[in-house]
Amino acid sequence: MKDNSLSNILNQYDSKEQIDGQLYTLNLGPTHPATHGIFQNVLTMDGERILHAEQTVGYIHRAFEKISERRNYSQITTLTDRMNYCSAPINNIGWHMTVEKLIGVKVPKRVDYMRVILMELARIGDHLICNGVTGMDSGAITGLTYMFIERERIYDMYEQICGARMTTNMGRIGGFERDFTPKFHELLKDFLKTFPPRFQEFCNLLERNRIFMDRTIGAGAISAERALSYGFTGPNLRACGVDYDVRVAEPYSSYEDFDFIIPVGTSGDTYDRFMVRQQEVWESIKIIKQAYENLPEGPFHADVPEFYLPEKADVYKKMEALIYHFKIVMGETDVPKGEVYHAVEGGNGELGFYLVSDGGRSPYRLHFRRPCFIYYQAYPEMITGSVISDAIVTMCSMNVIAGELDA
Repeated sequence: MKDNSLSNILNQYDSKEQIDGQLYTLNLGPTHPATHGIFQNVLTMDGERILHAEQTVGYIHRAFEKISERRNYSQITTLTDRMNYCSAPINNIGWHMTVEKLIGVKVPKRVDYMRVILMELARIGDHLICNGVTGMDSGAITGLTYMFIERERIYDMYEQICGARMTTNMGRIGGFERDFTPKFHELLKDFLKTFPPRFQEFCNLLERNRIFMDRTIGAGAISAERALSYGFTGPNLRACGVDYDVRVAEPYSSYEDFDFIIPVGTSGDTYDRFMVRQQEVWESIKIIKQAYENLPEGPFHADVPEFYLPEKADVYKKMEALIYHFKIVMGETDVPKGEVYHAVEGGNGELGFYLVSDGGRSPYRLHFRRPCFIYYQAYPEMITGSVISDAIVTMCSMNVIAGELDA
């Protein structure tokens, strides 16, 4: 493996062969607007050329894993949606499925399909922002403004489910707080009808745009071998040609019922990462249509009164409901001892929850497998030798979310 350390670069540095004969240190971040988050990258530059890069993480570290050791299982939901806040429902539902695996709960088929619909809507919203901002960072801001409108329509649907838009606290252990409302059905049908032609306009704007292609093809490329050695998953790995997707490799929430393909790239560069996400949006639309057209009848939550909050009206009138409500809110419900790992296909890749229970009211240990934290380690390697403008679009196409990186 090539030695890319700063000392090695300085030892090999020959000022006569460089652009202007002098090296510079440039702080890209932590508050630079082009980083789209609080990231610091200390770059050693020769003119516009990046000779060495070193990133710093932890600027917004919120100690979620430690906080989880002092919260009951339901309360942890509000921590998960603050990681990758661009696709918060996937985080929420992934956590609920982890707890359900620990306590041995099988949710109704309707819950599975409802979760699939919401997770795929979240995936679309996540990809719209990533690709819209990638276009903006290459000089085409129009696409981003159009895609923000479509994301707001997804947020309108979130609001019908949980009353929130961005940090959603979506669902409950065992299912959902409420069934889909009539307004949600109306919004979803309209979205499935009108979103595809609007998204096609965005595709037409950038996918074969010569300026955009020249700016992104070859920028920030990484091989499949190197991506796997870092632990890449999600669109960033699939852009390298590896067709790994948790929804297919380890199906959950009845994903095996749906017909969809896994888009892959070839070169692992910024353009391939962009195109993989573009194609995944179309696949998510296919999945949502299948789930909605075949949405099973039945309850919208499992029969687990020890973990699922009773109806508020019952709490006021029935002693049993009041007792369950008190035990759940105060974290007095017994949880089995055990050790489980559950992963879902998040917007950025494999989002995993490693949960250890000692039988107490809170997890003994909870670790989040955050895809951003794993693949951001490769960023210096991906930008070394490139120019600063390529470093910007590379970071954006990786979709590094500060809340997930530092959780």
